Amino acid sequence: MAIIITDECINCGACEPECPNTAIYEAAENWTFSEGTSLEGSIQLANGETRQADKTQEPVSDEIYFIVPDKCTECKGFHDEPQCAAVCPVDCCVQDEDHVETEEQLLQKQAFLHHD
Repeated sequence: MAIIITDECINCGACEPECPNTAIYEAAENWTFSEGTSLEGSIQLANGETRQADKTQEPVSDEIYFIVPDKCTECKGFHDEPQCAAVCPVDCCVQDEDHVETEEQLLQKQAFLHHD
């Protein structure tokens, strides 16, 4: 399951540098799949969609920090717990019920994002 930032976010930015997948962005910030990963060229996501790794994507939120679900692995393969949730002063980094994934799926995503 990916992590989501709720609207209780105070935009402090503590979570952003903690993400090993560069899946957290400031409100209204464009993002790419390639940033902070080893992805390049044409990539196929777990849902079967094809994207260009370095193509600029629209922000998920214009008001608060946001997490890109396709880049979030709940820190599996890096840490024992999601680091964004561990450092959030207002506990607004929570499980995203709309993006349920098993530990195996999260580890596969981590390997996909950071392949050699």
